Amino acid sequence: MTSVAPSTEPLLAVRDLKAWYGESHVLHGITIDVRPGEVVTLLGRNGAGKTTTLKSIMGVIDKRRGSVRFNGNELIGLSSRHIARQGIAWCPEERGIFSSLDVRENLLLPPVVAPGGFTMEQIFDLFPNLKERLHSQGTKLSGGEQQMLAIGRILRTGARLLLLDEPTEGLAPVIVQQIGHMIQKLKTMGFTIILVEQNFHAAATVADRHYIVEQGRVVDEIANAELEANMDKLHRYLGV
Repeated sequence: MTSVAPSTEPLLAVRDLKAWYGESHVLHGITIDVRPGEVVTLLGRNGAGKTTTLKSIMGVIDKRRGSVRFNGNELIGLSSRHIARQGIAWCPEERGIFSSLDVRENLLLPPVVAPGGFTMEQIFDLFPNLKERLHSQGTKLSGGEQQMLAIGRILRTGARLLLLDEPTEGLAPVIVQQIGHMIQKLKTMGFTIILVEQNFHAAATVADRHYIVEQGRVVDEIANAELEANMDKLHRYLGV
């Protein structure tokens, strides 16, 4: 497939998104746009609300207000199961690998929600390690292989918007680079990706734009082409 140039109309439009954990108000009005074929990152310190934003888009958090429109359809009020069937897949930071299942069984677990999902062979082309470990227990894999398995699993579903939460967290530099190459390849295939990252140097190799999140709000937006010119400001935001 050829690369898809981002259009002007957002595939995902989040407006004034608020969310609560019980009585704790965590998101205070997140507003972001993600256009088709873009890789957009959410950057910020721990506890800023990045992961909660992904969970709120996915409907994992019950108490949320505002608007989340995907492909023109409002998602607020839908269950996470129905949101997934719209064509959105979430890869959580903890990966969610089932220890009682081998690699093949983990890959086959999620339902297909739309045509065009990866075949097993396409997943193995992207992640050759998984083919070699096909009958190994999921939790017996290395951290990098578990991340590959978690991403490979959602590619089977046919989802076109991928929510990736800290995919490089705790991984060796060579695996971080491999994950970066994988995200670039998915982008050329037309996937749209929201990436939560602490490692903004890794994020800068794949992203089109960066949203800075602080205390449950988006406080800035930086185009990747302007990242170098805004490095001092980014360091202040991230505390690095």
